[in-house]
Amino acid sequence: MSEHIPAAATEAADTEEKPQHTRESALGRWIAYVPPLVLIALIVFFSLASPTFGSLQSIATMGSQAGILLAAAIGLTFVVVAGGIDLSIGSVALLTGTAVALLVAGIGDQAWLAVVAALAIGAVAGLLNGAVVALARVPSFIVTLGTLSFFAGLALTLTGGQARGFISNGLLALVNQPVLPGIRGTFAIGLVVFAVSWFVMRRTRFGLHLYAMGANERASRLAGINVLRVKLVVFAVSGAGAAIAGLLSVSQLQAASPALGTSILLDAIAAIAIGGTSLAGGSGGVERTFVGVLILTVLSSGLNQLGVPDFTQNMIKGAVIVLAAAFTLAGRRGDVVK
Repeated sequence: MSEHIPAAATEAADTEEKPQHTRESALGRWIAYVPPLVLIALIVFFSLASPTFGSLQSIATMGSQAGILLAAAIGLTFVVVAGGIDLSIGSVALLTGTAVALLVAGIGDQAWLAVVAALAIGAVAGLLNGAVVALARVPSFIVTLGTLSFFAGLALTLTGGQARGFISNGLLALVNQPVLPGIRGTFAIGLVVFAVSWFVMRRTRFGLHLYAMGANERASRLAGINVLRVKLVVFAVSGAGAAIAGLLSVSQLQAASPALGTSILLDAIAAIAIGGTSLAGGSGGVERTFVGVLILTVLSSGLNQLGVPDFTQNMIKGAVIVLAAAFTLAGRRGDVVK
């Protein structure tokens, strides 16, 4: 008789858990509609509260801000979906921006070379993170917390802690060139990054491996997925995304400041969480991050136009991250933040 107890218990447990699981799945589906609705509500509210919010100049400015954040947040989304975290993206953006400023100041206005150098620096920095995480089996939180300080220290060492200006008409044209009314080059580049990333994540086998790893890395390894390769690639993508953000920032400012990238990490995590991608990994995607970036950009621009201080905006962002993460985890079952 004892042999039949586990089976009976399992059946009873399944019977009790199915309704709960169904409710949680339904909740997850409803939660997916929340970010787009929040975005629409914010646009309507700020359009009514500020007469200049919907102007062409305001839209172009928001697009430029969104393009920079979009590149960094989408790169980080790859790591998060795969079950990790990259805390070094702000420092990679700073290092990349510093390198671009020094390169252009040294060799002249070679925009194409600056772009190639930026992507190479970001990818190498990301590969370094990925190699330590994958080969040394050190948690990504610890590794990238260390490289956050290392990359920032390296950048400040190269400049002596001083801002470095440069003149590059090529880079300035790259980011400020109007593509469509209200859309400049910065936002167009962000859209290209989004389109390519969406295809990779949603239409390739590599994308399937990302979600499998985020859901259960051990099972993925047993299923034959090359976990080492996936980790190396996602961290390289994260580094490249941060590098693009750094490149776009210094191209707009025509200077590399020690403060470059200080808000990128918080804003990128906020955009990912607000958009509905689980910080536990295994669900979400770049399309949700895109919505999160738009929400954060509209929120920041609207609050600026209403005269809300920066430190108050940081409080709002922090609260939104917690609430958004709670909502996304509420729609899933048995998640553990890694």
